[in-house]
Amino acid sequence: MESVTVPELTGKLAVVTGGSDGLGLGLARRLAQAGAEVVLPVRNPDKGAAAAGKVGAAVPGATISTRNLDLASLGSIRAFSDTMRDEGRPIHILVNNAGVMTPPTRHTTTDGLELQFGTNHIGHVALTAGLLPLLRAGRARVTTMSSSAARYGKLDWDDLQSERRYSPVGAYNRSKLATLHFGLELDRRSRAAGWGIISNVAHPGTTMTNLYAAGPNLGRSRPSAHEAVLRRLLRWGLFVQAVDAGLLPALHAATSPDARGGRFYGPDGFGQFTGGPTELAIYRSARDTADAARLWTVSEQLAQVAFAG
Repeated sequence: MESVTVPELTGKLAVVTGGSDGLGLGLARRLAQAGAEVVLPVRNPDKGAAAAGKVGAAVPGATISTRNLDLASLGSIRAFSDTMRDEGRPIHILVNNAGVMTPPTRHTTTDGLELQFGTNHIGHVALTAGLLPLLRAGRARVTTMSSSAARYGKLDWDDLQSERRYSPVGAYNRSKLATLHFGLELDRRSRAAGWGIISNVAHPGTTMTNLYAAGPNLGRSRPSAHEAVLRRLLRWGLFVQAVDAGLLPALHAATSPDARGGRFYGPDGFGQFTGGPTELAIYRSARDTADAARLWTVSEQLAQVAFAG
C-alpha cells in the first residue's frame, strides 16, 4: 500500500463529516497524527464519543471533539454551523465525507429530499455555505468525497429527487455526480470571488466500510448479500481495499501541497477500484460547467442557503 506524507498541521483546525467510522474515522486519525485539532460532527453522540476515544487512543495528546450534526436535516446543519461560527475559529480543512448508499426503497430527509441526494450532496452544500466565513478566514482546503459511480450519474432536471422513478443505484450515482460538480464549482467560484478557499474532490475506490451494509439494509427485513460479497473480495485482494488504503486519495487532496483546487483525486489501480492516490481525469459526466452552474443554483435553493461573497 502506498502512503501519503501529511505536512505538519499543528495549529490547524479540521472538520471531518462521517467521522464515526470508516473513511472519516481513518482521516480523523491521520489528521490528528499530523497535529491538527479535529472536530467530528456526528449524528449519533455515542458513536461519536467512541470514535473520538479511538483517535485519542491511537494518537496520545490528540485534540479531538464531537458536535451534533445530522446531514439529513437542514435545521441540524444550521444549528451546527451557528455553533461553529459562535466559536469563531477559522477552519483550515473541511472534508465532506459522510454519505448514504443505495437504500433499497426511497427514503427522504427531514426536509423531504430524496435521502441520498439530500444527505450526500445537499447536506454538504448547506454545511459548506454555513461554514463559509470560517473557511474563508482559514483559507481552507475543502475536499468533497465523490465516487467512481459519478461517471454513471445523470442529472435528471425533471426528477432530481427520484419522485417519479426511484433506483437505488441510479439515485446514488446522481448524488455522487452532484458532489463532484459541487467540489469543482466551489473552486471556480472561490477563485472568481476571491474567497481564498481551495476546493477539490476525491473518491476512495471500492473501500470496505459499513456504507455497504447500512444503506443496502435500510428498510430490509433480511440483510443484503452485498457486504458479504465485498468482504470475500477483500480477503482475496480483488477489487476491494481496506480503509487505510481507501482514505489516501482524500488525505492527499485535503493536505498535500501538491494537490490543487479544481482537481479530482482517486486510486491509480485498474478501474480505479484500488491503488495509491493520483490525479484523475474529470469524468465526462461532470465536464459541463453549465450543468455545474445550474446545479449550484438549484442546490442553494434546496439547501436554503446562499454563498454570500
